Amino acid sequence: MLEGVHFCALTKGFISASDNECLCFSSDYFLLESSFLGENDDSIRVKVTYTKEKEKKIVVNNSEVKPFSRHIGRVPCITFSPQEMVIVNGVPAERRRFIDAAISQTNRLYLDDLLAYRRVLHQRNALLSQLYSMNQFHSDTLSLWTEHLAKLAASIVHARLKFVTEFCHQFEKIYSQLSIKENPCILYRCSAGKISENTSKDSLYALFLAKYEETEKHEIMRQQTMIGPHRDDLVFLLNSKEIKKYASQGQMRTFLIGLKLAQHRFFFETLGEKPICLLDDIFSELDASRTTDILNILETCGQTIITSAEKKEQSNITVHSIESLKNIREK
Repeated sequence: MLEGVHFCALTKGFISASDNECLCFSSDYFLLESSFLGENDDSIRVKVTYTKEKEKKIVVNNSEVKPFSRHIGRVPCITFSPQEMVIVNGVPAERRRFIDAAISQTNRLYLDDLLAYRRVLHQRNALLSQLYSMNQFHSDTLSLWTEHLAKLAASIVHARLKFVTEFCHQFEKIYSQLSIKENPCILYRCSAGKISENTSKDSLYALFLAKYEETEKHEIMRQQTMIGPHRDDLVFLLNSKEIKKYASQGQMRTFLIGLKLAQHRFFFETLGEKPICLLDDIFSELDASRTTDILNILETCGQTIITSAEKKEQSNITVHSIESLKNIREK
């Protein structure tokens, strides 16, 4: 159920499996058909097809969507799964993936810049490798790629700083509703050096350009770009201590749940649309009090689909067991 909704909303599987891995073992294709209804009663019909021989195809309201990125944000969606704990305690790439996904659903320009940045970064790295093999430590072509990359890097980081500033307000409000007397904080760690939430886009461009020029020889030797949004990180703090180093498993899980609930509020305020919540096994390792707090918040979040090994009694919740679904299917 969660995989199906996620595919139709965000064009890919719920737990980041490849399309091929989402096929039933005995099947050569899958077909998903869905219908979503927005806050303004706007109907969106999405069909996703995939076969082993052909590429994935997405059709929205009878029109094929290409590239798939054009569909991102049309059906806002947030997720929670135990596998996503790596956002809190894993490598920086997981936190970059979190912030990129969050901003991309609310800011089309950011997604375009991000995709362009990845293309330019790939080209620049290829040129760095070529210069290294030629034992050449400067190139006018490299300067052009560097300037382009610096502009995109400045735009991306500026959007990330703006997001973190606005998002933190929602995050702190959500945390205060979880019966926890702890102070959460999110900081942005830039690979180019110290910056603040008020750093302008022009200042960021000048900073990246200077850093790229400063490290040009080193990057040619390493054959890769060492500075940029692809190297930045988010720092999560709880009571002024870095959470991945000092927090318990329960605190990390609560922090991640708070991030997701705050993401829902941010989407709603930005888009005017309540995103669908897809929550897998959200209540394990949480006590009864914290579970009740989360359910109370979810009551205001619109449509929410939750999987759980334990039945939860709460108003506005409809419970379906696997056995009841089997009976419906047999009928």
